[in-house]
Amino acid sequence: MATNPGRAAIGRRTVLTAGAAGAVSALLGASGCATGGGAGKAGPALSAGAQAKIEGRIGVWSWDVAAKALKRLAPAFEQRHPGTSVDVVDIGYDNAYDKITVGMKAGKGLPDVLTIEGTRLPGYIGAFPGGLYDLTPLAGARRAEFARAAWKDVTDERGKVFALPWDGGPCALYYRADMFEKAGVDPASIATWDDYVRAGERIKAATGKKLLVMDPQEDSMFPMLLQQQAQGYVRGGRIAVSDPRAVRAATLLKTLADKDLVAFEKGWDGLVSATKAGKVATTPYAVWWSGTLTDEMPELKGKFGVAPLPAFDQGGVRTSNDGGSTLAVSGHSANARTAWAFIEFALANTANQVSMLKNEGLFPAYLPALKDPFVTAPQPYYGGRPVFATFADLADKVPPIEISKDGPKARDVVNRTVSGIVLHGDDPAKALDSAAKQIAAATGRSIAG
Repeated sequence: MATNPGRAAIGRRTVLTAGAAGAVSALLGASGCATGGGAGKAGPALSAGAQAKIEGRIGVWSWDVAAKALKRLAPAFEQRHPGTSVDVVDIGYDNAYDKITVGMKAGKGLPDVLTIEGTRLPGYIGAFPGGLYDLTPLAGARRAEFARAAWKDVTDERGKVFALPWDGGPCALYYRADMFEKAGVDPASIATWDDYVRAGERIKAATGKKLLVMDPQEDSMFPMLLQQQAQGYVRGGRIAVSDPRAVRAATLLKTLADKDLVAFEKGWDGLVSATKAGKVATTPYAVWWSGTLTDEMPELKGKFGVAPLPAFDQGGVRTSNDGGSTLAVSGHSANARTAWAFIEFALANTANQVSMLKNEGLFPAYLPALKDPFVTAPQPYYGGRPVFATFADLADKVPPIEISKDGPKARDVVNRTVSGIVLHGDDPAKALDSAAKQIAAATGRSIAG
């Protein structure tokens, strides 16, 4: 695969999500919505029988490589539909959700098409009834064409569809093939997290290298391990961060820390620099991490392989998700039919989705695109291993989970809790029980039994 500077930005964009979460949470909270559930009243909807022509100008908000991709595709759409004009504006990630939230509160100032990350979308659906078009009559028939977990993000609890999934972040285990070989560990022998811990002990004894990088202040492993068990921070609207699956995830992290298999590093830059320096043998992460490897560590070509995540139980789920975006029609659009046509053109189209993987590193949530020969081809950076085929095989196996608008509040509490567990040896069950009570007090939600 060609070197692609955009992929590093994808990874950074996802990591930056936590930094913007607090401000957006506050704005969403100020909207007056009590929960992250569905809309309290009907908003605008597009009808499958509508005969409105596809014409006129539409505006699109996006950022980074996502905006770059849409700008690249816009001329082809305009050529297919004479009389249309697509104006894609890169609004930058750092301000994106403030701008979207302020526009929805004011009821003006928004473009026709909005980029919204999958984990953010449920919050907007719940907090701003009418803020997005209900696309169910047109998009609903495409449900089977998209990865299950990504589709869950674009629907409310009544099954109404408010966007199309764009890219996804199926997770797998990146490993240093040379370190595994020196330790005599076959990556294919790691089927469970217990196997992973044992392999880590052997690798450390043979190479002196630790097993993985972890940021104790903004950990991404815990939510990844939760989703692998089909669990989010809430279940049925109730706080679920202290249930047995959460305790199991936190206990695994504590075990890794207790055995001195974790290299604690701060933030995205710490993860990249530690990996580049060869401090760790594995990185359990999403598909977009591949872009960071190829762009920022070309000198390590041939040293990495990719395998499915270890399962919690033999034969269990071997993937999870981190990241992913959607495209939605703003509820304030005066040209919604053309806006939907552009979304469908960009996202429900194999050629366009594969082109965005090739050029911008956006891994499709659109399943037909994952059968393309480009996806299944050997990758030179990985010594000829067809690593994208591994992610393609995992994409539709990611367990869908429930996401609420209170996710940022829960994440702040969970981050502090996980930090105490891995750095100070706090008991996982007791610490998570305390976390659940804090989240319940902050959100008004009850705790799942």
